[in-house]
Amino acid sequence: MRRLLLVLGTSLGALVVLGGLGAGGLFVYTASLDSGITRQPAALPTSKEEERQRPQPKPGHGETWLLVGTDLRSGEPSTGDAAGTGNRRIGSQRTDTIMLAHLSDDGEHAAVVSIPRDSWVSIPGHGRAKINAAFSWGGPALLIKTIEKLTGIRVDHYAAIDFKGFPEVIDAVEGVDVEVARTVRDAHSGVTWTAGRHHLDGEQALAFVRQRHNLPGGDFDRIKRQQAVLNALADRVLSAGTLANPLKVDGFLRAITRSITVDGGVTASMLRSRLGDLAGLEDSAFFTMPTRGTGTEAGQSVVYLDDRKSRALSEAIKADRARDYVKRNGQGNQVKQVR
Repeated sequence: MRRLLLVLGTSLGALVVLGGLGAGGLFVYTASLDSGITRQPAALPTSKEEERQRPQPKPGHGETWLLVGTDLRSGEPSTGDAAGTGNRRIGSQRTDTIMLAHLSDDGEHAAVVSIPRDSWVSIPGHGRAKINAAFSWGGPALLIKTIEKLTGIRVDHYAAIDFKGFPEVIDAVEGVDVEVARTVRDAHSGVTWTAGRHHLDGEQALAFVRQRHNLPGGDFDRIKRQQAVLNALADRVLSAGTLANPLKVDGFLRAITRSITVDGGVTASMLRSRLGDLAGLEDSAFFTMPTRGTGTEAGQSVVYLDDRKSRALSEAIKADRARDYVKRNGQGNQVKQVR
C-alpha cells in the first residue's frame, strides 16, 4: 500500500516536471483530482461513544488503511463515481477482499494483511458470523469496528474499490504481469491459466483475482492472487514507461479517483503532502491472517482464525514492528509466483 501511495505522489511530481506545471498548475490539477474522489463521511466510526471504544491513536506507530473490494452480487456499484450519492446501498454488498495495509512511521516498510472473507468472528451487535457480513449489515463503519475489535489495530483510513471499476485501473497502466506456478483451469469462467508469465488486461486481471474453484488452497490461494496483482500494479506504475508519460500518469490517477470510495478525511492534497518522504521505502511484506482450519457454522463454510498467531501478527503491526515479525516468522506470502 505504501508503494501505491508512493505511486500517487511520484506521479504528481512527474506531471509537474514533465508537463511544465507550475505551483498554480499543480494546485489546479490536484483540485481537479480531488473533485473526482467519492467520499463516504460515515465510513469511520465517529460518535464519542464509538471513539472511546476504539484503539487509540499512538504517534510514531505508523498508519493503517482498510482496503476492501466489493463483489458484484448486488448488481449495482458501491464505490467510485458510479455509486450514486452517498453510497446509499453500500450495505447491499459484501466484500470479496479485506486487507489491512500498514505504513511504517519511518517510511521504509509496508505490511499488507489479508483477512479471509469467511473468517468466523464476533461482530459488534450481531454475535458471531462471517466477517464480510459486517459490511453487508453496517457498511464500512461496522466492518472497521469488527476489525479493530479483532486485531486491536486502529484503522486510520478506508478505501474501497468495486470490481466493476477494477479493470479500468488495470487498463490505465496497460495491464500487469503475473507469474503462475502451474497450469490451472477455472471451471467457472472457462479460462485456463498456463504455467508461466501472463500479461493481463483489466478484465483478465479481474478474472484472475476472482478465481477460487480448482485452486488447491481455494480462498487462500485467491488471497495470494489478489496480493500478487496489487504488487504487480505498483511495479507497473513505478516503471519508467509509465512515469515518463504524463498522459499515462494522468489516466491512472483519474481511473483511481473514478473507481474508489474513501473516508471523508482523505483528499488528493493530503495524500500528496504525506507522500513527499516515501522515497525511502525499502520493502513490503504480504500476509494472510493466520488460521487454524475450516469448518461449518449454521450450514455455512467458515474459516477459523488462529487466535494466538493472529494476535502476534496484529500486535507487531499495532506496535509498528512488522519487520521484526518478518525476521522471526518469515516473509509471509510469496506474490512473485502464485497458483
